[in-house]
Amino acid sequence: MDKERLKGNLDLLLLAVLEDGPAHGYAVITGLRERSEGGFDLPEGTIYPALHRLEQAGLLASDWTTNGGRRRRTYTLTPAGHRALAAERAGWQRFARGIFAVTGVAVTGAPA
Repeated sequence: MDKERLKGNLDLLLLAVLEDGPAHGYAVITGLRERSEGGFDLPEGTIYPALHRLEQAGLLASDWTTNGGRRRRTYTLTPAGHRALAAERAGWQRFARGIFAVTGVAVTGAPA
C-alpha cells in the first residue's frame, strides 16, 4: 500500500477497527492486517503514536488492563470518536465517489 495514500486515512482506519470494541494496540494492528487482507500491515511505530494522538484529541479513551499476566493499554472509542468516525466515513464516501466519477474505477466486493 502506498504510504502517502494511507497517511490521510489512518485515523479513519483506526477508529473503524475500534468501533468493534475495546482493543489493545497489538490487537488494532492485527485487526487492520486481517480486515485489509494483508494490505495494511503497519508497524507499531506507526500505530501507537496515532493511537496516542487520537486519545489526546479526545476521540479515544484508554485504560490499563491485565490479561494473562500481561499489562496492556486498551483503547476505546469515546462519543466524540464515534461522531468523528461517522464524519470520516461520510467524507471518504464523497471522496471515493469523486474518484470513481473521474476515473471510472470502482471498488468491487466492498461493503456498502
